[in-house]
Amino acid sequence: MSPELDTDLARQIAETAGRILLELQKSGLFDGKALGKAGDRVANAFIMEALATQRPDDAVLSEEEANDLARCAQSRVWIVDPLDGTREYGEGRTDWAVHIALAIDGHPTIGAVALPGLNLTLCSGSPVLVPPSPDRLRMLVSRTRPASEAIAIANALDAELVPMGSAGAKAMAVVRGEADIYLHSGGQFEWDNCAPAAVALAAGLHVSRIDGSALSYNNENPYLPDLLICSKPIAGQIIGLLAQADAA
Repeated sequence: MSPELDTDLARQIAETAGRILLELQKSGLFDGKALGKAGDRVANAFIMEALATQRPDDAVLSEEEANDLARCAQSRVWIVDPLDGTREYGEGRTDWAVHIALAIDGHPTIGAVALPGLNLTLCSGSPVLVPPSPDRLRMLVSRTRPASEAIAIANALDAELVPMGSAGAKAMAVVRGEADIYLHSGGQFEWDNCAPAAVALAAGLHVSRIDGSALSYNNENPYLPDLLICSKPIAGQIIGLLAQADAA
């Protein structure tokens, strides 16, 4: 299967799931936590059916499905988060996303991140030109539980804090030039960052664990606790500051 066809499929599935979620959000049949729960289920059902039809020989790891370890023996694994930012979606905000990624031999090769509330999809096959950083850097943090490491690095760099919702929305804010650093250390899973990592890598950004090591996917345990996305020129400084803080 060609990368172009896989990229087109990832984008189409992400955008279609996004439209379904928007219609569900507009229906008025659910609100709050009930809306988020319904969104998770409906989007996941569509994505699983679409992948089963279009890529029946590939494995799938989804947040909303049981962890089938048979996937670990396969080279091609779709890693999906049907609704990243369930709370934000249920609250009627725009900072939520749909993640569709294809990991090949553990590498985040193909990715599409739909931001339906913004009518925007970013994908690895159409990398964007990341604008240069301003004089004062902007650090993305969780709007509800900002990580202490991110706060410490922001203080060390005199960076402005930018609260935002889902992981996908934050990662894409760096790709779009709305922020400069996404540093997460509070615990994530592979589906939280595989698609964002693929898109950010295609855009030429630095993407790694917070110790600088490469991200690895399709592991038996999908827990992937930390992530750094930023421009390459500042990556070394951030990783060095984190290492110093860890050694202190």
